Amino acid sequence: MPIALTTVVASRLLGAAGAAPSVLNTQPWRFTVRRPDVVDVLADRYRWLRVRDPRGRSLHMSCGAALFNLRIAAQAMGFEPAVRLLPDPECAPELLARVTLGTPASASAPVPVPAPGPASAPAATAAPARASAAAPASASEASASEEARRLYDLIRVRRTTKGPFADRMIPEAVRAELCAAAALEGARLSFPGERATADLLEHVAAAQAELDRDAEYQAELAAWDPSPYVPDTDPVRDFGCQAGYARFEPRPQLAVLTTAADTPVDWLRAGQALQHMLLVAAGHAISASYLNQPLDLRDMRGRRNPRHRSGHLQMIMRLGYGGIAPRTFRRPMTEPIAEEGVSGLLQRRTHARQDGGAEGGVEFGG
Repeated sequence: MPIALTTVVASRLLGAAGAAPSVLNTQPWRFTVRRPDVVDVLADRYRWLRVRDPRGRSLHMSCGAALFNLRIAAQAMGFEPAVRLLPDPECAPELLARVTLGTPASASAPVPVPAPGPASAPAATAAPARASAAAPASASEASASEEARRLYDLIRVRRTTKGPFADRMIPEAVRAELCAAAALEGARLSFPGERATADLLEHVAAAQAELDRDAEYQAELAAWDPSPYVPDTDPVRDFGCQAGYARFEPRPQLAVLTTAADTPVDWLRAGQALQHMLLVAAGHAISASYLNQPLDLRDMRGRRNPRHRSGHLQMIMRLGYGGIAPRTFRRPMTEPIAEEGVSGLLQRRTHARQDGGAEGGVEFGG
């Protein structure tokens, strides 16, 4: 029998979903509670960057990241969520995913999960792993729930940063964990070698130079991100054609995320893979910065390049240690909720907190 969403459960689920990373922090998602145990993830077209993202690829990836957080929060509470991607693409193309929470066989109510604790760099932990086929079902469920709670706690820790990282290489074992996390979501993460990294950085710098001359692109960028870079800490400039600035790490570590195909379903999978990988990275005190100018230019101009031998490029990242960044602005929890029932409850709960009420809230960011 499905469990109805209480105010506390809804705030945990939607607070976690809304803490996902998104292109220019647009947070282009909406959530609708259709039945007591069903949550829809929808695209918010008013937050679509139509100049830099004409295909909606980045919008889908952003919503995919929110979907992953929603899944992890549900699993951490003891639910067994089932997800359908694009359940009605013809009649409801804005409906990107439908999540049925389900009920664990071992419980009649969701397990209470506290809001994540202070945002501190956690110790390195083991990689996500599938349960052994020979293991008892209860052991497999316990392992999955424990991993979900670990990732849920890391939602608060994860940050995006544009600043320098420490000159410290990511161990091969950690790289393997990140690759495994992406693979579980149907994408592939790879780390270019030294020569490929240099070529990719040159490509990023060339794309940025072209985008600098595009008035519409710059206007949209300024509207959503008034100060995208501090002038003397620009990774595109410092790592690209004019490399050599001491403020940035001398050995940038890039990673690329690819998918087998390049459809909206693949973009949603890529977004989930990205967030899964980022949370695992956060568990090792690793942050990410994005260098997607070539992909923006490709989508804007209808080009085929850049290409990658493992599939369709969906994300170019710089990874590293350090570079602590402040939390980014988040939309009020009730703003992206479309269903009045839960939205009204959360609205009243938000006002109670603002008026000094006793109920605790959920705080994420970054």
